[in-house]
Amino acid sequence: MFDLHTHTLFSDGELLPSELVRRAEELGYEAIALTDHADSSNLDWIIPRIVQVCRDLNRHRKIRAVAGVELTHLPLEMIVPMVEQARTLGARMVVVHGETLVEPVLPGTNRQAIEAGVDILAHPGLITEEDVLRAKAKQVFLEITVRKGHSLSNGHVARLAQKNGTPLVLNTDTHGPDDLMTRKFGLQVVLGAGLTAADFEGMQQNSRELLARRG
Repeated sequence: MFDLHTHTLFSDGELLPSELVRRAEELGYEAIALTDHADSSNLDWIIPRIVQVCRDLNRHRKIRAVAGVELTHLPLEMIVPMVEQARTLGARMVVVHGETLVEPVLPGTNRQAIEAGVDILAHPGLITEEDVLRAKAKQVFLEITVRKGHSLSNGHVARLAQKNGTPLVLNTDTHGPDDLMTRKFGLQVVLGAGLTAADFEGMQQNSRELLARRG
């Protein structure tokens, strides 16, 4: 399994990166991305530390730890330059906190993240079909999420993505040790979104291909 959207105590998560990665390894994960919340106040502090710990862990563990970031609640004008800055600092997986139904994310965030060419648009809420088509054109992956609250729009996202051929990935948005998914629960979430077991396997392959693309 893969999980390309998680948080450690470098933002609002509960675990050290090493413990989070170890717990994912025990569940049979092939790779996990550490994508702590960031804005201009902490981007240059978080990413170098995540890069270092991923480098250290990857020397000693079979699971692959991937350095990333989730840009969160940014002014629209800051999304493009901060995506570029995150990549310059070494983030291999750049996620933007999409227009979830349960937080006051600025309208237009989904579109700006897509135009910025992020890797994953997390929990994009009631994303428009126009933006779903644009995500396909820009090779931005849309997220089906296990996270409570954010998952309320999974069915909407899944329906439009399937209709338009936009790639999906399945992530947990883990903040604590109980948030990581088993394969069984991940499949249940996918089925609950109106998708199939084949779609679950397809999302795993999408994550594998996204990681290959990012090196």
